[in-house]
Amino acid sequence: SSFSSNPEDFKTFYYNQTLDHFNYRPDCYSTFQQKYVINSKYWGGPKSNAPIFAYLGDEAPLDSDQLLSVGFLTDNALQFQALLVYIEHRYYGKSIPFGSRKEAFRNASTLGYFNSAQAIADYADVLLHLKKNLSAENSPIIVVGGSYGGMLAAWFRLKYPHIVLGSLASSAPILYFDDISPRFGYYSIVTKDFKETSESCYRTIRKSWAKIDRVASRPHGLSTLGKRFNTCCQLNTSFELKGYLDSIYAQAAQYNDPTRYPLSVLCSAIDGASVGTDTLGRIYAGVVAYMGHRSCYDMNEFKNATDQTNEGWRWQTCSEIVMPIGHENCKESMFPSAPFNLNQFINECKSLYGVLPRPHWVTTYYGGHDLKRILHRFASNIIFSNGLKDPYSSGGVLENISESVVAISTANGSHCLDINMAKPSDPQWLVMQRNTEVKIIRSAMNSVQYPPPVKLLEYYLIQQKDEVHYYSLILFPNLKTSQERKS
Repeated sequence: SSFSSNPEDFKTFYYNQTLDHFNYRPDCYSTFQQKYVINSKYWGGPKSNAPIFAYLGDEAPLDSDQLLSVGFLTDNALQFQALLVYIEHRYYGKSIPFGSRKEAFRNASTLGYFNSAQAIADYADVLLHLKKNLSAENSPIIVVGGSYGGMLAAWFRLKYPHIVLGSLASSAPILYFDDISPRFGYYSIVTKDFKETSESCYRTIRKSWAKIDRVASRPHGLSTLGKRFNTCCQLNTSFELKGYLDSIYAQAAQYNDPTRYPLSVLCSAIDGASVGTDTLGRIYAGVVAYMGHRSCYDMNEFKNATDQTNEGWRWQTCSEIVMPIGHENCKESMFPSAPFNLNQFINECKSLYGVLPRPHWVTTYYGGHDLKRILHRFASNIIFSNGLKDPYSSGGVLENISESVVAISTANGSHCLDINMAKPSDPQWLVMQRNTEVKIIRSAMNSVQYPPPVKLLEYYLIQQKDEVHYYSLILFPNLKTSQERKS
């Protein structure tokens, strides 16, 4: 890949970013250093109007791992002669206000500037600054993002259409708010994925929850479970183990990518345990196959509060990104019933931060209800891409809304697969999905290379009787009029 061949192509910069874009109080004028990375190796330069591809950072530090995994930009930079820009999301990585993480995360007053509207305003600021500095006023910008970053990419095009020409929003669950999508959508797809991978594996997992509870209720049951699952610490409740297993299954389904198909790896281990292995033994074999052989298994691994992503995302979900994901109570579900409880969620967030979440703000600010009609009315140039095996696709836009707000879905795709780096082993359907995205981006860019408007008006006046010709001029600006041909 282009990245691994030469990491020196990626240069890091810092932009002096405004703390609060929406206020004029003196303290809001304070600034912080926002990290962004540029790769200009393939750029055709400002004179050629070559495009800028901007990756909008999500809930993670913008490090070499992330630059490396988002291959869509580097894979297509050469053919578009694009300048590549990657911008880190505020409060992650090095882009921390108030001088330190400790200060920034001190309480709700310092965390109050940490939200999606501020983040996309940051991106607008950085991109305009870059265009000015590089004299690239005529370079169209295409933004790319995945998951939460995909939501930001779609919202960015809706809020700043004067800055960005189009968006590729990969695996963006922009409908998973406010009960627009079914609350159980996420886990019903996890169930379906397991069932389709192996019916017996799905049944073993479904049985296992009651078995765990049964063992836990016996004397010394929790220490028995701890031994059986080789946990790093003593279990305090069976819920710790169940939460850990839940996270493994959800993650295996969400990131079931074709390089190693972790879901099959997990189910093969569960199904393939030696004859006579009991249910919990089979489940443990699945854990080992998925997580790898370890001296012990940390039940808090998926919710480690010192991890930047977990710490930041916890605030974001407790303030505006309120996604009511829960387990339904139905025979088919692979999971025990645990519906999302908004009141309980509000109380948890209040005890963590002292402020209440705003579950309806996302749909108020960006839209969501009746989205098809609204996007049809005023949106353009957004690609919503989804893999239907990704549990988050249950909150995604899965059908075309207009000629330029399009949905590209793959039956076997998983989370954000299309924006990952292309590999020789990629299945044909993934190659096709990416090719389609590139084709759409190219046509959006061709549409901005109009002849100057004055010229069009002249043509129109000469040719007003010949409507067909006028429209063909918009499509083929180099076509000569009959007058021009004579002269």
